[in-house]
Amino acid sequence: MFLFRGRTINQNRGGRNKYAINMCSGRILPKMLLFAIPLMFSSILQLLFNAADIIVVGRYAGDNSLAAVGSNSSLISLMTNLFVGISIGTNVLVARYYGSKDEEGISKTVATSIIVAVVSGVFLTVLGIVFARKILIMMQTPPEVLGLATLYLVIYFFGMTPMMLYNFGGAILRAVGDTRRPLIYLSFAGVVNVLLNLFFVIYLHLDVAGVAIATVIAQCISAALVLRCLLRESGALRFTPAKARIDVKNLMKMLRIGIPAGLQGVLFSISNVVIQAFINSFGAVVMAGSCASDSIEMFVYFSMEAFYQAIISFTSQNMGAGRFDRVNKVLKVGLVCSALVGGLLGLTATIFGHTLLGIYSSSEAVIAAGMERMKLIASAYAICGLMEGMGGVMRGMGYSVLPTIVTLLGVCGLRLVWISTLLHIPALHSVATVYISYPVSWAVTFAAHFACFLWVRKRAFGDFKYGKAGGD
Repeated sequence: MFLFRGRTINQNRGGRNKYAINMCSGRILPKMLLFAIPLMFSSILQLLFNAADIIVVGRYAGDNSLAAVGSNSSLISLMTNLFVGISIGTNVLVARYYGSKDEEGISKTVATSIIVAVVSGVFLTVLGIVFARKILIMMQTPPEVLGLATLYLVIYFFGMTPMMLYNFGGAILRAVGDTRRPLIYLSFAGVVNVLLNLFFVIYLHLDVAGVAIATVIAQCISAALVLRCLLRESGALRFTPAKARIDVKNLMKMLRIGIPAGLQGVLFSISNVVIQAFINSFGAVVMAGSCASDSIEMFVYFSMEAFYQAIISFTSQNMGAGRFDRVNKVLKVGLVCSALVGGLLGLTATIFGHTLLGIYSSSEAVIAAGMERMKLIASAYAICGLMEGMGGVMRGMGYSVLPTIVTLLGVCGLRLVWISTLLHIPALHSVATVYISYPVSWAVTFAAHFACFLWVRKRAFGDFKYGKAGGD
């Protein structure tokens, strides 16, 4: 029998999910690796959707097409991050209920999450189609790239509903430790995406439209497989459309955790859009080189980010089970793993940067521009891993507003102030000045996160000690 927020739940109710991980007992490292490694490969495969687009157009359609596809990444993130952030609220809530064996809470959260995913996907499709060209113009997209970038973006946004379904469905499965099935689904969708890219661009000569269509099809496949999984799941994780209703109480809990994380993503993306505009001002070659380097960096980032997700799920399950003693251990293991993965992969990418960038473009000028970025940003990803992990543990504990504020001030605010001031100094007016703002902002934000965690830990554990629900 377990106690959670005043309710007694029978732990044997329902069947046991063979893909789930018990995060509340036993050694943390093996279980965290079991959770993170499939998620790491899933994230890499998801990145391959965009990387395949960039590589195919860069090799077979030219540098303008490469710039058109790659420069859209920050804008796509801007328009999707709010709802992807809300899916973090789904993950935290389901994990908390799972740790406390509250199957009714899990069931209501699953139904609410799927409905929110569909509604948000439709909203984003309309928003993206209507405002794509206007926003690209505001980003100072060069005239020779604007038409291709607009075409790619409009088609891409037809895939927003399946993208949201996959993100929310994946968050539900991650909450109980199931990262293996999403890996299988993305593996299949990723192969289809690459094959369709080659077919549409090389044989049908559809240029950026072809890679956008291929991406949308792949997103539909991965979403259909995740939804099929939830429809066939046993116990509380099962989604039953006929009984699906929005549970207002659980929706509010999801939003309380997810909206701050989503707003952080949105404002973070706004700062990246502003930074992208500065990068665009240095010309199409720098723009293409930065785009290719950013694509490689994302493989490093999301490999490292798997441990951020692990920290959130492990922390939330242990908070739900009342195992506060394990939270510090989860954080220590997660931070070490995240920093090691980010540091080793970032340095490896930099060392082999010329070869990797050559996959995206055969232009030596583009490769040189990409190497300038990689030497200053990719090599410092260990610091980013430490920063993300500290924010993740606070979100897993139910505190989402504080890490959002700290990140916005430490990352977004500092970068924008840095660029808007230093670039006006003639001796510092270079794209390198833009790139240096990244590692500096990561280090400052990590230090601030650590100080906040010490305060949050004392407050959260105290709340639970006296029977209250910890959170913002």
